[in-house]
Amino acid sequence: MPRVLIADDVAPECLQILRRGEVSADQNAKLAQEELARAVRGYDGLIVRSRVQVTREVIEAGAELRIVGRAGIGTDNIDVDAATRRGILVMNTPQANVTAAAEHAFSLLLSLARNIPRADAKLRAGGWDRKLFTGVELEGKTLGVLGMGKIGKQVARYGQAFGMKVVAYDPYLAEEQARRMDIHLVSIDELLERSDFVTVHVPMTEQTRNLINRDSFAKMKKSARLVNASRGGIVNEEALVEALKSGRIAGAAIDVFEIEPPPADHALRKFDNVVVTPHLGASTEEAQLKVAVDIAQQFVDYFKHGRVRNAVNLSLPTEPALLPYQDLAGTLGHLASQMVGGRVDSIEITVAGAIAEGDTRALSAAAVCGVLRPICGDTVNLVNAAVLAEERQVRVIETRRKDVADYKNLVTVRLGGQPGRTVSGTVLEGKTPRVVDVDGYDVDLKVAPHMLCMIYPDIPGVVGRFGTVMGRRGINIGSMTVGRTGRGQRAIIFVTVDEPISLQVVDELRRDIEGLEFIRAIEL
Repeated sequence: MPRVLIADDVAPECLQILRRGEVSADQNAKLAQEELARAVRGYDGLIVRSRVQVTREVIEAGAELRIVGRAGIGTDNIDVDAATRRGILVMNTPQANVTAAAEHAFSLLLSLARNIPRADAKLRAGGWDRKLFTGVELEGKTLGVLGMGKIGKQVARYGQAFGMKVVAYDPYLAEEQARRMDIHLVSIDELLERSDFVTVHVPMTEQTRNLINRDSFAKMKKSARLVNASRGGIVNEEALVEALKSGRIAGAAIDVFEIEPPPADHALRKFDNVVVTPHLGASTEEAQLKVAVDIAQQFVDYFKHGRVRNAVNLSLPTEPALLPYQDLAGTLGHLASQMVGGRVDSIEITVAGAIAEGDTRALSAAAVCGVLRPICGDTVNLVNAAVLAEERQVRVIETRRKDVADYKNLVTVRLGGQPGRTVSGTVLEGKTPRVVDVDGYDVDLKVAPHMLCMIYPDIPGVVGRFGTVMGRRGINIGSMTVGRTGRGQRAIIFVTVDEPISLQVVDELRRDIEGLEFIRAIEL
């Protein structure tokens, strides 16, 4: 009989369902972090919520562990990479918190609009000042929803019920689907400029870190109000404090912080026009019951029937020889997606050469994962990539052919969008992946975590001006890869650097380099 340790404060129904499913289960929600590594020994499964940190040390100590479950959606408290390397499945419960999170976000919006927390505190203290707490109405106002996943869509429906006009930014939401929901899809800049209320519902990734920053607040109305009940770090807290101090925006409601709990002297605690709550998005009785039930049922299905649901790290079976190409396909998709930077209509994966004779489904799934990762974050994996693409009405086309010029094997990812992008790569004999073609530019690119891509006129002096800006900004260049269509025509350059390149640097380069056709900071 498999054994499972519930090491967090999870509803008792979790324990009951496991035992009814013939899974031996123990619950100990009082374990200190340093005790968990000892306690997990001998267990086949581990269930946690958000308090417990499933670190590399815990995973390595759990020699018998086969599965780690998060009763909730986020897996920030689990070292997923360490679990993957150990062959341990990591599951979450992505559906159970949707209603709770959406309702809390809209509750924050209402509380902010009508000054409810301040009015409540004043009245409890013996005061009675109605004019001081004059609010604003929602009807007729514009609600901007950043991210139209399940929670974002729910918040949009709440806004419409209150008579609000809804605009949204989501590169992966189809126009047709948005029209059916009576939602106007816009660019992120237009959303910020038009919205009276902006609410954030995107996953925390390197691409969404500091998504709302100083430049964002400069575009917003002075009467606008911001709600973040998604993840800390998506809104740059320093920039938010500056915007509130200067009156650049009218207020904010924040449920999540970069550091949780935030320090006692955190500046956001001190503003009268800010509503703060201690990460309560999933804190309803119903949501806590749902996550407990869902994770228990998933564990029973896995142990009794070998069924896997909501795994964030499960790979499709792949021949050992194809593993480097699977990694390559994911990288190509991720690179192409960031170069498009907008709505993707289709993903076409072409596998050519000797590898086309094998089972290449994992390569296609990896490419789709790479494309979707900038918008879906850690919720996309090789198991659910096709489903997420279908939900977003992104057509996936897979092609295999034996013939290929110049290379033994070649993987190409072509994205349909505005504009579309085509990226091709191969794996050299030493198992080293290389990007060899980008939109018809012949390159030999060894990708790095932090890169900058530019397309520019092939004339003398451009690289010099670029180098001057980078030097002035103190940015160290690791390597440069250049390709061009022909002498004096157009050129493409990929530059690898040691740290992420900020939007300010990108804007400076755009101003300084005349005729620049394309520029994008890329994070892999």
